[in-house]
Amino acid sequence: MITSLILWGLVAFAVSFVATVFVKHLAFQGGFIDRPGHARKVHSKPTARMGGFAIYIGVTVAIVLLLFLSPTLTAGRISLMPYVGFLVGGLILMVGGLLDDRFDLPPNLSFISPVLAIVVLLVSGIGVEKLTNPFGGVIYLAPWQSHILVFVWMLAVVYTTKFLDGLDGLATSMSAVGALMILLLALTTAYFQPDVALLSAVCIGALLGFLFWNFHPASIFLGEGGSTFVGYVLGTLAIISGGKLATALLVLGIPVLDALWVIIRRWRTGGLKQIFRGDRKHLHHRLLDLGLGQRRVVFLYIFVASAFGVSTLFLQSREKLVALVLLGLMMLIAAGLLVQSEKKV
Repeated sequence: MITSLILWGLVAFAVSFVATVFVKHLAFQGGFIDRPGHARKVHSKPTARMGGFAIYIGVTVAIVLLLFLSPTLTAGRISLMPYVGFLVGGLILMVGGLLDDRFDLPPNLSFISPVLAIVVLLVSGIGVEKLTNPFGGVIYLAPWQSHILVFVWMLAVVYTTKFLDGLDGLATSMSAVGALMILLLALTTAYFQPDVALLSAVCIGALLGFLFWNFHPASIFLGEGGSTFVGYVLGTLAIISGGKLATALLVLGIPVLDALWVIIRRWRTGGLKQIFRGDRKHLHHRLLDLGLGQRRVVFLYIFVASAFGVSTLFLQSREKLVALVLLGLMMLIAAGLLVQSEKKV
């Protein structure tokens, strides 16, 4: 099993790694360039967008090959249709992101592709049958309840990574950490899901293949499609692994809370239209402004995400809830300290 995970992870890595080179060339040829100049941009030279296409190609090639060459992906509880829905939904995000990168779509139009991608997931049969009650027992969900939960969950994770994509390699690396935690959980005797583990390995490989070029100093960015696709990948893995939402939440805890904080602040200052207008008030931007540097900020995020992610391998449901509360308190303390430090400047 381990050999298969490594092999297919390397296949996805190699395809994504090579595809990034071609995507970068196409981005420059087509004018899909992120140019510095806006106050919230931290890069100093024109940089290619569209990087998410390389991750998508790596994931797609590996999944298609696996479906033809091995029964592992469909030997468990996941049938063929969810994989088809996953890939079609990802393609919708890529096309929508491409249009957004090119024409700088307003929020009401850029919102369409994530919604369509999630609807495709739901139609393909991806859902949550039950959730573990942290206070004991199991909560079984009706189909309509599952659809609402999946829709809200996927939208939240997709926009979390979209907001997180402000520093080189940050959204990519955080998504890779989340996929790794789901892979490790899928290999435990308590769950043992070879299909989920293999899909996670493929996604990790594709993410790392792109991360080589995306880490600071990045030679290519995810682009709008990529920033939503990495969240789409992690959100889907959390669902098909049997509702490992707490695991993904602990990994993305800081970005999720940061996104909520930013949304509330923007809404209070400018209403609904202000929510989707970018600024430099995210936690990673504040840490950068303190002089930590992009690499240090990214490594700090990876460390915290990995620490809380690994805890999910050992904690029970109620203990995971406590960990989430602890993470929230840490975020509030950090936010308070940063605000105070800014007032002194």
